[in-house]
Amino acid sequence: MTFVVPFDGSAYAEAALVRAREFAPAVDETVQAVTVVPRNNARYARERGWLGPGEPFDLDAVVDTLAEQVHEVAPLASFHHETCTREVSGNTIARPIRKFARQEGATMVFIGSDSAGRLTRRLSSVGERVSADVAYDVVIVRRLPESAAQ
Repeated sequence: MTFVVPFDGSAYAEAALVRAREFAPAVDETVQAVTVVPRNNARYARERGWLGPGEPFDLDAVVDTLAEQVHEVAPLASFHHETCTREVSGNTIARPIRKFARQEGATMVFIGSDSAGRLTRRLSSVGERVSADVAYDVVIVRRLPESAAQ
């Protein structure tokens, strides 16, 4: 069994990873972070800080950067990446995350989001789509650590 954390490198994803890392030892679970990277979509990668301005798309570089971030926050966590089509929608990102969580036997998925779980939902919310799967429980992390919130 495992805790799964969708990870895009954002402050909220890091907060979710911290929370999973903190809870895992108490219930003897492992933590697995998973990122979905749209193939050859440099604009998407730049918007998330995965690539610098003008830097060409390089899947290996993006994955290495994200894996490094994960291991800085949660050294014992495993990091996995999936790719999807270049065109991005909430479902293109959420579907591989849900599939990964089911394949890994996730008991909980920790989603970092400032808007996931609110009564008013955006159709494009990846967090909403991932949290809709009943195969696992969902923890929505909405508070950033004090150091990140400043």
